[in-house]
Amino acid sequence: MELFTKTLFLCAALALTLAAPAPPQDAAAEDVDHSLPNRCDGIEFDAVTPDEKGITFFFKGPYLWKGFHGPAQLSNESFKELDDLHHIGHVDAAFRMHDPDNTDDHDHIYFFLDDKVFSYYNHSLEDGYPKEIQEDFPGVPSHLDAAVECPKGECGDDSVLFFKGHDVHVYDITTKTVKTKSWPHLPVCTSAFRWLEHYYCFHGHNFTRFNPLSGEVSALYPKDARDYFMRCPNFGHGGDYQVIKCKDVKLDAITADDSGKTYFFAGPIYMRLDTSRDGLHAFPITRTWKELTTSVDAVFSYSDKMYMITGDHVYIYKGGVHYTLIDGYPKSLKEELGIEGHVDAAFVCPNEHTVHIIQGQKLLDVDLTATPRTTTQETNLPLSDIDAGFCGPQGIAVFKGSEYYKYQSAMLLASSRIAPKPHIITSEMMGCED
Repeated sequence: MELFTKTLFLCAALALTLAAPAPPQDAAAEDVDHSLPNRCDGIEFDAVTPDEKGITFFFKGPYLWKGFHGPAQLSNESFKELDDLHHIGHVDAAFRMHDPDNTDDHDHIYFFLDDKVFSYYNHSLEDGYPKEIQEDFPGVPSHLDAAVECPKGECGDDSVLFFKGHDVHVYDITTKTVKTKSWPHLPVCTSAFRWLEHYYCFHGHNFTRFNPLSGEVSALYPKDARDYFMRCPNFGHGGDYQVIKCKDVKLDAITADDSGKTYFFAGPIYMRLDTSRDGLHAFPITRTWKELTTSVDAVFSYSDKMYMITGDHVYIYKGGVHYTLIDGYPKSLKEELGIEGHVDAAFVCPNEHTVHIIQGQKLLDVDLTATPRTTTQETNLPLSDIDAGFCGPQGIAVFKGSEYYKYQSAMLLASSRIAPKPHIITSEMMGCED
C-alpha cells in the first residue's frame, strides 16, 4: 500500500534527522574533492532553488550542489543548455514556480542568465526556451541578483520576488504586473530561497531570514549558512553523523492536518511533509508549538485543529499558516476527552468524528461531537506497546518499534483477535542499518 511505503520513507529521514538534529542538515559530512570547489570554504551562491522533487540546488559559477551535503558537480551535467546555448558560466537567479490556477500545469524551474530566461521541467529545457525575460515576466529587469516564489497567503497574491540591488520587484503571477519596493535594510541578496513558509536571503557565506511582504528582519542575523544549510566540519549543531540501526527506529506520533501536511514526531523533533515536491524537513517541536517543552505521547488532527497529548494534558492548536494555542489550554485528559491514564497513540480517520485512542492493549473510541466527551466503545487489541498510529485514505498503520501493522479500517483493528503479520522496517525502506 502506497501510504505505508511513503510513511516508512519519511521515517527514514526522521531517523537520520534524530542522529543529526540541526535542520536542514542532511545525513553525511560535506564530501571533499580538492579538484572541485568546496562550499564549506565559504561560498557566495549565485542561485538556490528546489526542483520538482524537493531537492535543493545550490549554484556557483559553472558548478552546483544537490541537497544539503555532497560534492560539487558541473551544472551542465544536469542543465546542459544553460552552458550550451548561452555560455554565461553562471546563473543570475533561479526559482521554482507552479501555476496554482492550472491543475494541468506542472512545476517549472526558471533560470535567469543576463536578459534570458530558461524554463525546465524534469531537468529538460521546455520548447521555445530560452526567451527574453520580458516575454515571460513583463516589467522584470535583466541581470537579476536573486528570485524566489511567494504563494498566496504568504504574499498577498501568488507572486515571485525578483531582487536587483536593494530593489525588490514583486511580480503578480495572475495579473502579470510588477510592483517595485526598496528594502535598503536587507543585504543585497545574491540568491534567495523559500523553505517551509520562511524566506532566506543569501549574501556572502551568510544568510538573513526576512518577511516576504515587508523585508523585515526580526531576529539576530546574518547567520553562517554552513551552520544550517550544509554539513561541514566544525560547523552546525548536530555533531558527528551516525546511521541509526533499523531495530532502533521509534516514532511517538503521526498525523496529517486538513491541508494534507503530514507530521511525524520522535523525541524533541518533528518532521513535516507538505508534498513530494517540497521534500522532507525536520525541526525541534518547540519551533512550531512553543508551549510544548517535552516530547509528545500522541497527536491527532480534527476540524482544523491539532490535539497534542503529553502526560495527562491536552494542548489544542488552531491550524493555519502558523499554529496557535487555543485560549484555556492545556486541559487535562479527563476534562477534554473524558479519559485518564497514559495515551500510547491516537488517530482520527478522514471524514470521521471519532478519535481512536490506544492505551496499553485497549482501543477506546471517543465521540468528538459529544459534550461532554466520553468513551463510546472499549475494545481489547491483540497488540500491546504500540508507539504510534495513523489513519489515512488507504487504511490504518500502527507502529511498534521497528515494526508496523496494517489494517483496512478501524473496525477491523477493533475486531481483530490475532495480530496480523508485522512488516519489518528494512534498510531498503529507510536507509537505516540492518
